[in-house]
Amino acid sequence: MPIKTKKQVKKAKPEIVKEAKALHFFEATGRRKTAVARVRLQAGNSKDFTVNDKTLDKYFPAKELQQTALSCLDKMGCLNQFSVTAKVRGGGLHAQAEALRHGTARALTEFSPDYRDRLKTTGFLTRDSRMRERKKFGLKRARKAPQWNKR
Repeated sequence: MPIKTKKQVKKAKPEIVKEAKALHFFEATGRRKTAVARVRLQAGNSKDFTVNDKTLDKYFPAKELQQTALSCLDKMGCLNQFSVTAKVRGGGLHAQAEALRHGTARALTEFSPDYRDRLKTTGFLTRDSRMRERKKFGLKRARKAPQWNKR
């Protein structure tokens, strides 16, 4: 087997990049509290939206959560341009919907960097880092202490 020189290795890399661009999908990760969403946007003219192998209506039964998940696509006017598949885990339903929105917004900026300014001003690209405070020993919750009696 012949040894490859550095020039031969560098020539192979652009071919891999061309193959990845030929697939026409854009991946990103969105987070909120302990919820993590891995989002994949597939370029095309279908509007399939699947979350954990279920449709959006089945996974998020509340209309408010569906609007939260779709809000960045709606803001950019791309609802019918992409089919979205996502794997979501952790957190509650509301945190998962916001993690899905964050991941979709990140994938849209990967698709077109021109979208970044509009998504940033609406707050869809900002990761909400507020987490639940941990429980401390000697306390009932993070800050709630047991009832104190003087006598």
